[in-house]
Amino acid sequence: MDLEQRLDKRIDFFNRELKRFFKNGSPKILYDAARHLPLAGGKRLRPSLSMLSYEAVNGEVEKVIPFAVAVELIHNFTLVHDDIMDKSKLRRNLSAVHIRYGEPTAIMAGDLLFAKAFEAMQNIPVDPSVFKELYFGFVKCVEEICEGQQLDMEFEKRRNVTEKEYLEMILKKTASLFRYSAEGGAVIGGGTRDEVKALKKYGESLGLAFQIHDDYLDMSSDEKILGKDIGNDIRNGKKTLIAVHSLNNATGKDKEFLEEIFGNENASEEDVKSVFKLFNKIKSIEYAEKTALKYSNEAKRALNILEPTDTKEILIDLADYSVNREK
Repeated sequence: MDLEQRLDKRIDFFNRELKRFFKNGSPKILYDAARHLPLAGGKRLRPSLSMLSYEAVNGEVEKVIPFAVAVELIHNFTLVHDDIMDKSKLRRNLSAVHIRYGEPTAIMAGDLLFAKAFEAMQNIPVDPSVFKELYFGFVKCVEEICEGQQLDMEFEKRRNVTEKEYLEMILKKTASLFRYSAEGGAVIGGGTRDEVKALKKYGESLGLAFQIHDDYLDMSSDEKILGKDIGNDIRNGKKTLIAVHSLNNATGKDKEFLEEIFGNENASEEDVKSVFKLFNKIKSIEYAEKTALKYSNEAKRALNILEPTDTKEILIDLADYSVNREK
């Protein structure tokens, strides 16, 4: 049985609970816009991570579902606003929220998702002291996501970004929510300090591997497979690890070409393809793949403390999936 089949039962259960939580509201267009992405599906990696971490230290997943809903809504809140900032037209093979409902309503829909995430947190059935720990962690996680997004935007305007700066940015923008999803699931499940620490490390490393591989897909995958715009990262001058490595290692005419095309909003499809070929020539794609694999392996090593279970095997497979997926 492959990973997708092993997760399907959990995801189906989560989707039913998410739909039940995010019922109709008024004004209708605002709630329709807010539900547009969350109910359209997606990989559900963050809620799955919460459920799996809970299972790894406890058992049945019902108790962790409100927390899983909260992290998924925060994730979707970031997607709605990211698509506006990046001028993306597609998300999950659907029109982005701001394309479908207009930018003002999309901004409000993102804000509503943010608020509903904190509402979902109130339904977690834990002692007040545990809830306080979870709530504080949630706030800090959202702060880090905002900080990471700001760094990402600032990097687009800079010609040179170091690998250390890039890793700090994705640690905040992406890996922080993976880390918190895993950590929170383990805390709600009553895991030991060592188990919580291990799953927290697993989530962080998984998030880093996932984002580095995601950057590769954003440049190279087929639009229909990926479900979102291809080539935007090159046109927007987004400093992915691939781009950072290339910009710091290109020389001569290659460097001149990169500096001319990278970040050019009017770059043609042919220009985008030429930049991608150059990334291959400089071995930046190979370097990024190796780095993603390093973090995937770190994630798996973090699980050594856990007893052998089916859930642990799924977590190991998830780490492999983070660097092998096609979308």
